[in-house]
Amino acid sequence: MDLEVNQATEILERTPATLRTLLAGLSDGWISGNEGADTWSPIDVVKHLIHGEEVDWIPRAQIILQHGESFAFEPFDPLAFEGRASSSGKGIAELLDTFEELRARNLAALQEMDLSKSQLSLCGTHPEFGRVTLGQLIATWAAHDLAHIVQIARAMAGQYTAAVGPWKKYLSVLS
Repeated sequence: MDLEVNQATEILERTPATLRTLLAGLSDGWISGNEGADTWSPIDVVKHLIHGEEVDWIPRAQIILQHGESFAFEPFDPLAFEGRASSSGKGIAELLDTFEELRARNLAALQEMDLSKSQLSLCGTHPEFGRVTLGQLIATWAAHDLAHIVQIARAMAGQYTAAVGPWKKYLSVLS
């Protein structure tokens, strides 16, 4: 599927509600469980998504539109959510509220850009990949959301790896 901004937006606008439905009101075992050492729990993923809304997607789109390839993106540290004021010490309900507010603001900014097909071909400079297009950035934003929804579901399902007994063989999410 080629990128259509309105189709990417369909995913981006649904992610906060999807996460709220999946995570709000759950006990700590579901929210804080992970897949093992050096993996993220659902609450970690939400904190990471908040950090991305603050410093990644729209700021990078603006850099491409304003500076093209002449101004490289700041490197994005996927672990920088740890200890950030916007996430520190907050429970899942408050984090989901924060994510929803930031996403709404960023989707409004994306809509205000009113991007043309030619603008989606504009290039920026990624610190690792080099030349990237605005269209690739927006497609990645939507795919990134979906990847983290899968990650959350996998971490949650993993809490029952032993409890499902022999049915594990039929549950690919536990493989």
